[in-house]
Amino acid sequence: MGSEAGIARKPRFLGLHGFRTSGAILKKQIETKWPKSILDKIDIVYPDAPFPAQGKSEVEGIFDPPYYEWFQFNKEFTTYTNFDECLAYIEDIIIKQGPFDGLLGFSQGAILSGGLPGLQAKGAALTKVPRIKYLIIVGGAKFRNESVAEKAYSSPIQCPSVHFLGDNDFLKPYGLELLESCADPVVIQHPKGHTIPRFDEKGLEMMLSFLERIQKDILSEDQGKDLCHEEEENALEA
Repeated sequence: MGSEAGIARKPRFLGLHGFRTSGAILKKQIETKWPKSILDKIDIVYPDAPFPAQGKSEVEGIFDPPYYEWFQFNKEFTTYTNFDECLAYIEDIIIKQGPFDGLLGFSQGAILSGGLPGLQAKGAALTKVPRIKYLIIVGGAKFRNESVAEKAYSSPIQCPSVHFLGDNDFLKPYGLELLESCADPVVIQHPKGHTIPRFDEKGLEMMLSFLERIQKDILSEDQGKDLCHEEEENALEA
């Protein structure tokens, strides 16, 4: 059923997993912790990153291999390797499996998700695909590479975003920095560390409200397309 019935389709998100984990791991983390009331309102596609893990994974012994990484970096997180290849790989996924309404990212995937709208706006990434409209950021931070950061955050990130900030997450200070670059953020606090959290009552309400807002946007967009289509048909008939 489409907009004719007044029902919006579910928003589709591309889910970008954490460093040295996998799409299957992120899927398991989300589907075992997030309630049905959230999962029923969103479609998430979970690809693996392009590069097999080049070292030990933090989730070894908790989740089964194989493990992947999006790109590599030095100890200071300022020099990146295979970054352009990573961006091309994500664009290719969007071309083949999209369209997507937004990005959902955890850890390294959240850093990518938070930086991609700005890179896209500057023409530095995702130039062949539609604009990223929404972000779900879990345990995020900013890019530290100077040339990448300059493009990613030179203007406020305009797309509506929800940010999960853990009280005991080692990335929390950097997640707060990312918030400062977002024009329209929703913040969901949780008491845990660097993980996909469960929802408390307040967080659940905020997340449901965020997803409902997206659905309303999608419905009005679809109705606008239907109207344009009708006008085109009427013009042709005339």
